[in-house]
Amino acid sequence: MRDLLILLPIIGLALAALRKPWLGVIGWTWISIMNPHRLSWNLDNLPLAALMAGCTLVGLLLTRDRRQPFISGSVITLLVFMIWMCITYPFSIFPDRSLEMLDRVMKIDVMILVALMLIISRKHIQWLTWTVVVSIGYFGIKGGLFTILTGGSFRVWGPSGTFIEGNNEIALAIIITIPLMRYLQMQLPPDRKWFRRGFTVAMLLMAAAALGSHSRGALLAIAAMAFFLWLRSPNKLGGGIAMVVAGALLVIFMPDEWTDRMNTISTYQQDMSAQGRINAWWMAWNLAKDRFFGGGYQIYTLIVFQQYAPNPTDVHAAHSIYFQVLGEHGFVGLFIFLLMWGLTWRDGAWLRRHAAAVPEARWAADMGAMCQVALVGYLVGGAFLSLSYFDLPYNLLVLTAASRNWVTRRAWEQEARDAAVDSKHSKASLKVTT
Repeated sequence: MRDLLILLPIIGLALAALRKPWLGVIGWTWISIMNPHRLSWNLDNLPLAALMAGCTLVGLLLTRDRRQPFISGSVITLLVFMIWMCITYPFSIFPDRSLEMLDRVMKIDVMILVALMLIISRKHIQWLTWTVVVSIGYFGIKGGLFTILTGGSFRVWGPSGTFIEGNNEIALAIIITIPLMRYLQMQLPPDRKWFRRGFTVAMLLMAAAALGSHSRGALLAIAAMAFFLWLRSPNKLGGGIAMVVAGALLVIFMPDEWTDRMNTISTYQQDMSAQGRINAWWMAWNLAKDRFFGGGYQIYTLIVFQQYAPNPTDVHAAHSIYFQVLGEHGFVGLFIFLLMWGLTWRDGAWLRRHAAAVPEARWAADMGAMCQVALVGYLVGGAFLSLSYFDLPYNLLVLTAASRNWVTRRAWEQEARDAAVDSKHSKASLKVTT
């Protein structure tokens, strides 16, 4: 029964994508971020992502409702980053191992470009936001309840076999999603009090799940996001008190082993895990200095550490989006990567400045602000996690670029005209039927 409940919506979205390919983007985002097929008994090995992508690409070729994707500097930089990763691949230390990862990354990035071609209207942007929030919110709300019921004694983990399988990775994904959930709450009318309260409860459960992962990077990311939100808050006193109270309640609730683990942030010199990460960072730095194009993917092996790491036997993954890109694609790759997120931040700032004064575009200003908050979480938490290629942050790029393009085109005027035409046609059809 569970398999059917998962399979039928996927097939339905794939078929719908042939006529309305933007629905294929929604389906692809759901599959790639949430991996619902991994929650089933028998669907794990079916090529459902390939089915959704194939139908979306066919629909893209057939539809006229598309545009060229390069609508923002951040998108052009993404394309440059994709080209650079292809350039660095032949110089990989382990080209055979790197090919599989390169293929996976290119598929993700190509679908991001497809999304930018098809996510055009406000409705599309809202649907994409809901898809991201529901996909990660499922794990966040469930993880928050698990943390509360177990007193925080056990770690929250993500779906196996995915980018967010680890406790650190699922925590960062949850943190990035909380501001998008707040954005959806901001779009609710004031009279929908119970829905607004439901979002508040959901966000608190998401925060509890992030803390319940026992991820030190998650704690730093939450603190950075909270501070940034406080700076943006018009009511700094009330907002500050609310944040301090909520944070204190969550922290007090956690067990002693959680507190002891968080305390190692200030005593990282004595923590073996932290020292292993620093060793991996030095390895990436030394490798990038020695190899202009970096070492390619899958470089976290004893052979590479023996050549470039201070401690040649302490092998760790990069545990940092910055050092991961540096080690795999060199200093040029890191510069492009940072420029891409800097331009995404700029799109969010542009939306806050230019959309806030237009009543029809106020939602876009909220989108820009919350995407900036989510970026703070990603850029701070990502300093300690290897999530350089995960879809979710790139959806922030899509949301900001698409929203900026919507405002620049004054799309609300066209959408209002289209709504009026649809209403007129509906009335005419009703008269004929009567």
